[in-house]
Order: sequence, then structure tokens, then C-alpha cells
Amino acid sequence: MALRRLPNPFATTALRLIIVFFFCLANPRRASSEQQLSNATVVPRGRKQSGGCNLFRGQWVADASYPLYAPSSCPFVDPEFDCQKYGRPDKLYLKYAWRPDSCNVPRFDGGELLRRWMGKKIMFVGDSLSLNMWESLSCMIHASVPNAKTSFVRKESLSALTFPDYGVSIFLYRTPYLVDIVREKVGRVLKLDSIEGGRSWKGMDVLIFNSWHWWTHTGKSQPWDYMQDGDAVVKDMDRLSAYYKGLSTWAKWVDLNVDSSQTKVFFQGISPTHYRGKDWNSPKKNCMGEQAPLSGSTYPTGAPPATSVLNKVLNSMKTPVYLLDITTLSQLRKDAHPSAYSGDHSGTDCSHWCLPGLPDTWNQLLYAAIVM
Repeated sequence: MALRRLPNPFATTALRLIIVFFFCLANPRRASSEQQLSNATVVPRGRKQSGGCNLFRGQWVADASYPLYAPSSCPFVDPEFDCQKYGRPDKLYLKYAWRPDSCNVPRFDGGELLRRWMGKKIMFVGDSLSLNMWESLSCMIHASVPNAKTSFVRKESLSALTFPDYGVSIFLYRTPYLVDIVREKVGRVLKLDSIEGGRSWKGMDVLIFNSWHWWTHTGKSQPWDYMQDGDAVVKDMDRLSAYYKGLSTWAKWVDLNVDSSQTKVFFQGISPTHYRGKDWNSPKKNCMGEQAPLSGSTYPTGAPPATSVLNKVLNSMKTPVYLLDITTLSQLRKDAHPSAYSGDHSGTDCSHWCLPGLPDTWNQLLYAAIVM
């Protein structure tokens, strides 16, 4: 799997200057929040949403009207996600739509989304899966309003797409663990009880968080040397326990700093990997060469353990958080990864997703949660 560059966790002053600059590009008006989202709550696995509709239980079906944008038409896609440009020979993976069992997903309308977000600031906060979803949303909106003026700036830790005619800015804040990594005398310390980076998340109208992908990294791909929980500094600990501690710190931050009447909070559910063919009853080693989703609505090995940790934390919060429960529907898409078609990155990537592709469905479901 290709390694991604990590954000610099020490440049908080520079980040604050950058975010102030971006805010000046956008219309500073704060529009009233949508009533539908003010009532949004955590949707644990299997629980129906209001009106009997569960957007996240269903199956993949062939749909000739897909993809939602042409692979070559979006100027915002990183090489690591641009599978068609880098030689992927098949195109069937582009032609699948998600169909919930109990309701219909409204067709994505980027112009309508911009109108609903008029004067607002939206921020994705998380790792490279947040990058995947942020670039997808940028492409989807651009396809809907191709002539709209835009400003697109990429930075190490903070990036933004701005639509000045609508006063809308859509930010990406890269922080793989949500909690801080601090360089100290002993080395790089992952502080499970500290979120100084949260200063840059304040003042947003919509926050879309994500974290799990990097909690499993070990060895040279691990960006910290020690973990700290309170006064205890350890070389390592059970990663699910560490994830729970870090996510609990994030939950406390949200409860203390987010006014749910002004800011709507989403959590992008656990994005799965496909590095073991036996997980979907295949003799293949990984996702390489897979060209179609799994049929049906269940995954042979069930949900990854991290989903239980996430649900436990979300259910303990007083602030309403809408869980985009994309885990199972993404598990079924063993065909949607870049695999070997990932730009100049070496190895087989069965963690991230091609664009156009699966993250477009995540954003369709985000759109559905807003407009339905």
C-alpha cells in the first residue's frame, strides 16, 4: 500500500493564518441551519432512521446513468485516486448505484446543495479517506455547476474549495488521529487526551469527521514513537483501546465546543480495506483484478471491530451526531479500489477508492441526509 504524507502537527500558528485567509474568500454570512439536520441523531448499525428509511441498508445495482461525472472532467482529483487516467482497463466499477431497501436516494444536485449551504463553511476533518470524500464532493458539485467560479488551494494540513458566488467554502483539515501528535524529548508522542488542532475546527457550519485508517499502522508507517494517556507514556497499546480513548477525547471536544443549533456534525463511518480475499470468500490475495461488487447486502466477515467502538462513543455523546454508516455498503465494493492504478505510488492500494467511484455514493448519502 502506498504511504501518504502526514500533516505537520506542529504548524498550528500557520494553520490559523491560512484558515483566516480562506474565511475571507468566502461570504461570512451565517445562514440558518436546516431543520432536518437539527434533529439528526446517531444511527447505530441496523437502526432505521426517521420515517422508516435506512439509507445504509440495501444493495448495489447496475445503473447506466453512472458515474455522476466523467473521469477526465474533474480538476480536483489526486493521481492516487485517478484510476482511469493511470491505466485501469475495466469500467464496470463506475456503473453501480446504491439502492436502499426501504427508500430511494435522491439524485445529487450540487447547485441545490450550494444554495442550502449559502454563506456557510463546511469542513472535513480526518485522514486520507476524508481526502477521498472531499475530492469526490468537489468533483460532484463542479459537475453540477461547471461554470461556477471556484478557488481551489491544496496545503499539507489545510485545503479549501471556495465557491465565491455562493459564499461557500469546503475545507479539508488533515489529521489522521483527530488527537494530537507532539514532538517531545523522547520523540513523537500521540497524545490520546489532547486536541489542540480543534482550534481550527471552530466556527464551521458543518463538520464531517473521520478516523480509523491510521490507527492500525505499525512499524515505519507509524508516525509516532509513544502514546500518552494522562500521565502514562507507553510504547504501544491495544489499538482498539487506543482508538476508543482518542475518539472519547474527540467526543468530549465536540460536546464542549460545538453548538448544535449552529453547527451540524457528521461522522464518516469506518471505511474498510480489502487485503485478504478470504474475507469475501475469494482465493485472491487482495482487491487486485476485482471488477464487480459482492451481491446481496451482507459481508461474510461482518463489521470490523472499530465500528463497535465508534458506535459506543457516539451513543455516549450529548451533541447530536449523524453517523454516515458507510461500512457495509463499502465492504461490498471490493472492486472499487485503485489497486495498482494509483499514479506513481507503488504497491497495491486496497484501502482508498477510485474517483469517480465509491466516495461519490458516500456524498450522495450525505446529500440525502440533508435534503430528505
